[in-house]
Amino acid sequence: MTFFGLHFQDIVFYALAIILLFAALSVITTRNPVYAALYLVLAFFTAAGIWLLLEAEFLAIALVLVYVGAVMVLFLFVVMMLDINLDKLREGFWNALPIALPVGGLMAVEMVMIVGVRNFGTDKVLAPAAHAADYSNTAELGRVLYTDYLLAFELASVVLLVAIVAAIALTLRDRKASKFIDPALQVMVKKSDRIRILKMAAVVEEKSQELSNPSENTKERQ
Repeated sequence: MTFFGLHFQDIVFYALAIILLFAALSVITTRNPVYAALYLVLAFFTAAGIWLLLEAEFLAIALVLVYVGAVMVLFLFVVMMLDINLDKLREGFWNALPIALPVGGLMAVEMVMIVGVRNFGTDKVLAPAAHAADYSNTAELGRVLYTDYLLAFELASVVLLVAIVAAIALTLRDRKASKFIDPALQVMVKKSDRIRILKMAAVVEEKSQELSNPSENTKERQ
């Protein structure tokens, strides 16, 4: 089935690619962080659609479940709960612009060199071949990941482990103002540690003479 000289699959790809580019640009250009997070969710969904066109069903489902269903929802709740001062965030924008422009230009040139016509194109990357009904995308991905890209996979796991340890170390720093309870100390508490009984002599106030001898006071008045 063709429309305007293009196959239906190509039309779906170009539509998803346009939406993905729009969502990616909106993530970095919008001023509201909540809207930026929602645009990122849209970008994840459209990227999952492109993965489906490439017959990578496992990657598409993992992208939706892991990033959209867990990570992005967590980011969105954190952004909504934090009281972010947008004006303060934009104060150092122009100061960092002289450094950001060369770095951004260098990254753009590298991306063009990698994702250019030299490495990608209809003559370089062929369309995925049709697979049998019992073909397992997950098994094929695992075979390639743990054979051809085993070193890169292990290095990525080490980097993520270091990031997790660093995040925990930064979060669990000692704070003098925070109050906490040690359950071990609560269990070891004895009765003598909580209650102390003191023996004190009774103090009796002396009554006034008028109250002690009311008859004598009456005679004096007469």
